[in-house]
Amino acid sequence: MDNIIEVSDLSKKYRLGQEQRYYTLRDSIASLSSLPKQLWGVWGNFSEILEKNEFWALKDVSFSVKRGEVVGVIGKNGAGKSTLLKILSRITPPTYGQARLRGRVASLLEVGTGFNQELTGRENIFLNGAILGMSRQEVRRKFDEIVAFAEVERFIDTPVKRYSSGMYLRLAFAVAAHLEPEILLVDEVLSVGDAQFQEKSLGKMREITQQEGRTIIFVSHNMGAINALCNRCLLLEQGQTVAFGETAEVVTKYLSSKRKSVNNIWKIPKKPSVPFYVSKMWLTDENGKAISQIEMGENVNLNLEAKITQEIRDGVLAALVATEGSPLLYIYDTDNSPELRRKRRVGKYFEQVLLPTSIFKEGDYTISIMIGHGQDNLTDQNCEISFKIVNTKRDLTHLSFRKNRLGFLYQETHWEVRQLGRQKEY
Repeated sequence: MDNIIEVSDLSKKYRLGQEQRYYTLRDSIASLSSLPKQLWGVWGNFSEILEKNEFWALKDVSFSVKRGEVVGVIGKNGAGKSTLLKILSRITPPTYGQARLRGRVASLLEVGTGFNQELTGRENIFLNGAILGMSRQEVRRKFDEIVAFAEVERFIDTPVKRYSSGMYLRLAFAVAAHLEPEILLVDEVLSVGDAQFQEKSLGKMREITQQEGRTIIFVSHNMGAINALCNRCLLLEQGQTVAFGETAEVVTKYLSSKRKSVNNIWKIPKKPSVPFYVSKMWLTDENGKAISQIEMGENVNLNLEAKITQEIRDGVLAALVATEGSPLLYIYDTDNSPELRRKRRVGKYFEQVLLPTSIFKEGDYTISIMIGHGQDNLTDQNCEISFKIVNTKRDLTHLSFRKNRLGFLYQETHWEVRQLGRQKEY
């Protein structure tokens, strides 16, 4: 496949405290005329002042995308993800470097991007089609499909300024996805929608890439969506490329950099001023050995040492097990100990629970501990440990143990299969 996007040494510099604005010719001439006075007597410090106020949102970013690929862009807030999409969308120019895009581009960078507030939903659909270079007949052919996907039939002739943010989002995404751009740029805006719409949108993006061969650049903090949708992934940090390659590898690198616990034992960094806190947390195998790597299907215990400094009632300790940024399971120490809901006495505690890791597939996981009292959170601790589930038993070749099986969890099931009219069972 040929490259539909080529980015070379792309960089964008901003000046802190300086408002980006458009100038008239008169403003520009006035600024030039006053420049000598501003620089007189301070020329020696001028370059140093400029350098201190400079901020590189992007710095020497290079990558290419093939036609029909879905490429994810991930990183912490402020990493340069949105700046990259704005340059690709031609909203802002780069300071230097270049980005070549071969094809029509549709962008969904924020709710209602490209919509005229005073026009109706119907008029905005045709307006966006014209911006993409489509004829009125082409837009009319897609019109009913767009409206049905956005679920705004009743309001299609209402000015979009009266739309809710959800209606805005549904229509904006429907327009961007259905008007046949060769390249679709999607920012974190999908997080505004409800869960049902997010799933619907992800399904549409799979469809237009797999069946229609279009290209998508997808920015998101949802690692589950990134893993499910993207062929490759770009990881940015402070405007620079940290990694670009296979999605699973890049996401693992990103999540590993976020984890505060680099080993398999978490210890309290300082004593908190709360009535209930965890002082130590670790994982052990069936023999009591501390571990951070678990063979798929084997048992593992979560161990806690906690302290209560004043008697509390209805205390609840919850463990959040998550993978790829997505919550999987909450477990509570009150499930089989109802007396803990009535009273927890002052003192030290040891708690242990067998984690149901047999339902987890291969991958990286994190356990975070939260302690609550009714609706109140009794701790500001950020205690978490990470572990990896692996499959080193190469004789397990059944589909159940393959890493690329769909879904977050694995559960072996037993099916009875019969062909009707025959006695033989499979």
